[in-house]
Amino acid sequence: MIARSIYTENFRNLSPASIEFTDGVNVIGGENGQGKTNLLEAICLFTGVRSFRGAKNNELIAKGEKFARMELQFHAEKRDQTAQLVITDKKQATLNGVKLAAATGFIGKFCAVVFSPDHMGLVKGGSADRRKFLDGAISQQYPAYPRLLVEYNRILAQRNAFLKKSVSTAGFEPMLEIWDENLSKTGAKIACKRAEYINRLCGKTEEIFDGISSGREKISLRYQCGFFRPESERETAEAMRKQLETHRASDLTQGCTNYGCHRDDLVISVNDMSARSFASQGQKRSCVLALKLAEAALLEEAVGERPIAVLDDVMSELDGLRQDYLMNHMDGWQVFISCCDPHTVKGLDRGRIITVEHGKFAAVSG
Repeated sequence: MIARSIYTENFRNLSPASIEFTDGVNVIGGENGQGKTNLLEAICLFTGVRSFRGAKNNELIAKGEKFARMELQFHAEKRDQTAQLVITDKKQATLNGVKLAAATGFIGKFCAVVFSPDHMGLVKGGSADRRKFLDGAISQQYPAYPRLLVEYNRILAQRNAFLKKSVSTAGFEPMLEIWDENLSKTGAKIACKRAEYINRLCGKTEEIFDGISSGREKISLRYQCGFFRPESERETAEAMRKQLETHRASDLTQGCTNYGCHRDDLVISVNDMSARSFASQGQKRSCVLALKLAEAALLEEAVGERPIAVLDDVMSELDGLRQDYLMNHMDGWQVFISCCDPHTVKGLDRGRIITVEHGKFAAVSG
């Protein structure tokens, strides 16, 4: 999957222009606030998902304008393709001249894996950030998985509501057992899918992290789930049901469910020590990069094409060896990297350097 060029009009602060990309590494350089991230955001909107910055439609349109328009030329499915996006209070999408019902119609047609500073929560944040990463990655490969999450959260909300009113209700246990049974069956399916995905993710993450760190450090991943049983989904469900029964008294006291896959975690370690507690800032960035690129590698195996890699503000806090890996040793990837330090791009052996100033872009090499 290759992005050939993009045209933008009235998109944030970007001046109307078309910019071409190289198949390898594209470094977007310039001072803060000039429009580097805006360009990366524009490219990623063609994946069909929301802005990785969480922006609303009206925030994507240049001040004083009523619409933004973009066109992406890209290569996928062994042919050149054209995607268009017009943004007003909604998004109107067209792919190869055919109007789509919604911008979500781009999903699976043009794919990207994104690193931005917000993703540092994968290491620095709580378990909810890591569950979100896992569930998002799994959902791209298993269309039925999001429905499992919706069902689990529905049952969990109902059980919690029942817990809050059951302390003063006689004969509540038979009804609670029904919630426990349903929550356990759905939770077991989620836990088994997460465990399967993490098992596949481990090898890819270790390989990529080894390259980023030049073999100086080792990463390891572990699924933290108190009821998962690798033998079978049935045994996993039974283990969860027993745990819910064991913790029933404390759940009633607190009025919420304190056990289940909504408490799971992905434990990340560097050199056998907690990355969250002991890793340096550069090591933490390396962990997130390795996880996101491993996610992309698994997605490539599933869809048959490698997504592009979009790395926003990734170079800060990385040493020279890690920067060199991202710019010169990601063979087979199309990469977009934004950076502020002009000395960083001097280490680029091959690729394209694109500078941005006040929303205006210029290719200075490649």
